[in-house]
Amino acid sequence: MNALISVSDKTGIVEFAKSLHALGIKLLSTGGTAKLLADQGLPVTEVAELTGFPEMLDGRVKTLHPKVHGGLLARRDLPEHMAAIKQHGIDTIDLLVVNLYPFESTVAKAGCTLEDAIENIDIGGPAMVRSAAKNWKDVAVLTDASQYAQVLAELKDGGLTLKTKFALSVAAFNRISQYDGAISDYLSSIQFDEAASVPARSLFPAQANSQFTKLQDLRYGENPHQSAAFYRDLYPAPGSLVTAVQLQGKELSYNNIADADAAWECVKSFDTPACVIVKHANPCGVAVGVDALESYSKAFATDPTSAFGGIIATNCTVDERAALQMAKQFIEVLMAPAFTPEALAVFKSKVNVRILQIALPAGGATDWDNGRNAMDVKRIGSGLLMQTADNHILKLADLKVVTKLQPTPEQLQDLMFAWTIAKFVKSNAIVFCKGGMTMGVGAGQMSRLDSARIASIKAEHAGLSLKGTAVASDAFFPFRDGLDVVVDAGATCVIQPGGSMRDQEVIDAADERGVAMVYSGVRHFRH
Repeated sequence: MNALISVSDKTGIVEFAKSLHALGIKLLSTGGTAKLLADQGLPVTEVAELTGFPEMLDGRVKTLHPKVHGGLLARRDLPEHMAAIKQHGIDTIDLLVVNLYPFESTVAKAGCTLEDAIENIDIGGPAMVRSAAKNWKDVAVLTDASQYAQVLAELKDGGLTLKTKFALSVAAFNRISQYDGAISDYLSSIQFDEAASVPARSLFPAQANSQFTKLQDLRYGENPHQSAAFYRDLYPAPGSLVTAVQLQGKELSYNNIADADAAWECVKSFDTPACVIVKHANPCGVAVGVDALESYSKAFATDPTSAFGGIIATNCTVDERAALQMAKQFIEVLMAPAFTPEALAVFKSKVNVRILQIALPAGGATDWDNGRNAMDVKRIGSGLLMQTADNHILKLADLKVVTKLQPTPEQLQDLMFAWTIAKFVKSNAIVFCKGGMTMGVGAGQMSRLDSARIASIKAEHAGLSLKGTAVASDAFFPFRDGLDVVVDAGATCVIQPGGSMRDQEVIDAADERGVAMVYSGVRHFRH
């Protein structure tokens, strides 16, 4: 049995090769890998010796030879194949271990030149991987160090099963697809300038080659007659929903995952203890507090009716006190960075509640913004809409006061809080807030007036007074009537983007009604 080893990432390769040698498997290798194995005292034949041709063109050509590809592609069950390779003095290669030049990590480095990128495009490696993967019944192909242990265990147990060989082949073709996709993405994004040492890159490459790995099949999709599955990015950002560990509860549904992501992305916007309750993709209650208990209690008070069967996300540890309060209600999903053992014990009897723990990024909660999606995509008929994600963070210094009345420091704090929430509410969005909690949320209406009225109705049903509240509108008020509705409800200050043809009319109305109004200069449509 012959094994050909040619790896850029040499993690675990010496130990693996030693184990192969102990099993009586002959080792073939290339360049640096061959030297490494030989330095460890392993008997290894260089590919140049096998082919009779030296590596050439600075290593660009070394394995592109019939003695390599014939050994990989010959079908052992076809006598004519075996006769052909015997006639030409070609030995079979039964095990291929290859990981590719580090193209992805090379182009991810600041200052990567086009020349650096090109020289890190592997040619011979993918060709060998494809040959071996095509001939999977006869050749096992390993493309990642994580595969070494299982392969060794099976070899020691008598040989690799066809099931394992097929799985290795699928993984190999997936790796080639990922690799070629990365090359295409990079080169398609290059804005060629012969004079530039580091080429400029477009945010939107000429061809997009997104790659995702399936985490699980789902029972059904948005509705029971739809099929669905859950995928994640190849390299998920730390602190994102797809990294969650489910500690208890039923299998997550399609809608659970969609709502959980909406809640988690919203709660990540706060650097103080916060809680977000989501229902049907919209926050129905958001609040900050000294801990999980206070922030949850305030968020729940916004809209207890909608919170029934909701998705809860908190950005701080859930302790027993918070858990006891949360457990009084029907919850679909609860997410947090950590749970105390006592908190988990509270939910043990509620076996259907899905508990998700999502570890903080290495840099802590303040590093969450670095893990946000850089792009948003939306499927349309036979196409895709792609845009940079709405990751804009408003600062106090960005605000422009447009009324005679200046907002107080407390009002500015409420306005900033309301604006943060409005970004996560479906348009048209109107959000009333006060004292670090939502007081009324109007979402997803065709008319901004209706969203404002709905927010007022919800506050009334929850027994909350909107007197003295701050209001955020995700887009400008096209007429003064929208402003009048929120002021009639009790708002004393408003934040909106501005930009309407009738801005002055709305400003005059605010002055007439004696409220403060600030412009953010940024719109937050969310469809």
